[in-house]
Amino acid sequence: MQRIDLPLAGSCLLEPKVFGDARGFFLETWNRRVLAELGIAADFVQENHSRSARGVLRGLHFQSPHAQGKLVRVLGGEIFDVVVDLRKSSADFGRWHGLTLGVASPRLLWVPPGFAHGFLVLSEFADVLYAVTDYYAPQAEHTLAWNDADLGIAWPLAQAGLEAPLLSAKDAQGIALADVPAYP
Repeated sequence: MQRIDLPLAGSCLLEPKVFGDARGFFLETWNRRVLAELGIAADFVQENHSRSARGVLRGLHFQSPHAQGKLVRVLGGEIFDVVVDLRKSSADFGRWHGLTLGVASPRLLWVPPGFAHGFLVLSEFADVLYAVTDYYAPQAEHTLAWNDADLGIAWPLAQAGLEAPLLSAKDAQGIALADVPAYP
């Protein structure tokens, strides 16, 4: 597995070795020892799977307290994935990074604790699987506004054939960066 650091400190892409032939393929998506060698000493406690239709935007989600690190991968379809650094002590506080993840290129995204995370579905549907380092805590759950002007995220809505994303009621009520209970 290869680690590719992203512009926001601590976040990275992981490119697994894919072994394929006429029968299909095999790849290792998680190995505690390998991840630790790559600088990710995570203990995953829960795994989540979402299926979403084209144009659905999920996020930008985070928990404070009970921050979750997330190891994200796409099992079907394609998404534009976004991470936002919410760590007050970070030089990257309030900055975002977005990238496309899809089944055609089986990369994994490491989202460190202290980040908000969300994605926009670009394909007909997308199946997204993510392992997390802390349990879901509804009392600690927050949503950062996907369209906060202070963030200025360049969501590829036109690429998904949209003028606006499809949002849950919770995601439509996201809070501004200025109101986020930031991490230390």
